[in-house]
Amino acid sequence: MKAAFIEKTGGPEEIQYGEFSDLVPTASHVLVRISAVSVNPIDTYIRGGLVAMKLPMPFVVGSDFSGTVEAIGEGVTQWKIGDRVWGANQGGHGRQGTFAELACVNQEWLHAIPEGIKEEDAAAVALVGVTAHIGVVMRAKVRPHETVFVNGGSGGVGSMVVQICKALGARVIATAGSDKRVAKAKTFGADEVINYQTEDIGARVMELAPEGVNVLWETRREADFEWALPLLAKHGRMVIMAGREARPVLPVGPFYVKDCELHGFAMFNYSAEQQRLCGDDLNRWIAEGKLKANIDRVLPLSEAAAAHQLQEENTIHNAGTLAGKIILKP
Repeated sequence: MKAAFIEKTGGPEEIQYGEFSDLVPTASHVLVRISAVSVNPIDTYIRGGLVAMKLPMPFVVGSDFSGTVEAIGEGVTQWKIGDRVWGANQGGHGRQGTFAELACVNQEWLHAIPEGIKEEDAAAVALVGVTAHIGVVMRAKVRPHETVFVNGGSGGVGSMVVQICKALGARVIATAGSDKRVAKAKTFGADEVINYQTEDIGARVMELAPEGVNVLWETRREADFEWALPLLAKHGRMVIMAGREARPVLPVGPFYVKDCELHGFAMFNYSAEQQRLCGDDLNRWIAEGKLKANIDRVLPLSEAAAAHQLQEENTIHNAGTLAGKIILKP
């Protein structure tokens, strides 16, 4: 089969595209014929060796995927040949990734693709959707009629947060970095969108929510708690999801006086059973039209190295040339 793989960790140029050993599903595993994969920041960290993980070498990169069950191993009871599936937890922890024509996946990590939903959309929603669900539903416990501020509402995770909060009945204020991205965030359901290039975010948020926001979701790598805490209402919750090397100052006084909560998490710490709950909600919202994929561009799998380069430029260097997911197709 053809695959995008590395023989050692390093920059995007380490990714090779070519023949890779054929796969055979072992006990409890499913062989999936890949239809689409998407690129995530975590994929670039693992490939670059910035996140220490046990990696089989040569190593197929990538976490997300969608496709069709082609074969099943002994003991597989949840899936049958021909089922359309998606998933998000490959490419690390000793597991091979998904940027290939085929992938072997333990049956517990698979989710069904709802009827009528395209494979590209399922792949685009996978990791970012599960991540947003964990933060919104399991950690921040967003409730109907609460006000949520999403600092970065047009990107991969941010657009999922906006849509999930709206599906739960919350009011959403978001930011975006251009008029085009402001309009895009509104298509995902944000009630108010602030252009952070031309407006004072803090002043505008307090104008829109004078008592403060109930939940503040920070998508940036460098969280600024001194800036964020005044925006929180009493009993407010703040969610952070990035910035492994960040060391921001946390003003303890305002934090505990307002009875606030701070939530940090990584989706890979959540079990297959917990992520099953995420997948069930995501599938229901997708089928109901309440959740849609945020795809920036679709490329052939052979351009995996270029896709990783583009992702890095935007994640680490804030290039601003990407608003949504990069989808690759074998």
